[in-house]
Amino acid sequence: MSILNKYSLKNKVALVTGSGRNLGKAIALGLADAGADVVLVSRTLIEVQKVSEKIKIKGHKSAAYKMDVTNFQQVLNIVNEIILKFGRIDILVNNSAIRHNKSVLEISVDEWREVIDTNLTGAFICCKAVGPHMITQKYGRIINIASRAGIRGRADATSYCASKGGLIQLNKALALEWAQHNILVNAIAPGLIITDRTSEMPKYTFEKRIAGIPLHRAAQVSEIIPCVVYLASDACTYMTGETITIDGGSAAQ
Repeated sequence: MSILNKYSLKNKVALVTGSGRNLGKAIALGLADAGADVVLVSRTLIEVQKVSEKIKIKGHKSAAYKMDVTNFQQVLNIVNEIILKFGRIDILVNNSAIRHNKSVLEISVDEWREVIDTNLTGAFICCKAVGPHMITQKYGRIINIASRAGIRGRADATSYCASKGGLIQLNKALALEWAQHNILVNAIAPGLIITDRTSEMPKYTFEKRIAGIPLHRAAQVSEIIPCVVYLASDACTYMTGETITIDGGSAAQ
């Protein structure tokens, strides 16, 4: 088998959370371009339905579900439905995330819990629901979308930093637990990416963030996808528990 063939995701089934827009949408479409059948979930059904239709046009199987990653029973029910419909789940991408740009004194306890529950507990719940199926099939690829904020703190996003830092540690611990089952667990920590959120960012704040990036620009969502495909594919067979930073060189400073 040539090295390029190892990147093919043909006959693989992927589940991507938070996949209705921005990076999650790009990940779902990128996995489909690499050959995977893709199941999309989000709290907003119409968004993932539109992406699912695009994947079907590409010639792949796809389905879309409204799902709250913080609701374990709901996640479990949908995962079981996916197994019945597609037969397996080979790839899980934990991408669902929210944030409140507030300091510790500004953020409410409910807002803090909302961020931790979605960004960290949500990933745990999805792994807990999908894991038994991957263990049974003795194969799995789990990709956790963390953030540079989980490595290097930010004063205006305390809860987000804590949630992503926790996700990076969950990533490491789970990799050790499930290595014996041939399940590889890795994370990607992007820096600043052009999304709906950056378009809402004040110009001064955006320019200040850009000034601190060695490549002097934010990433396009498309620049994250090759790494996702690698971690999801059989080109990746000996890496687990790692967090790959894609941030334009910021972490090197």
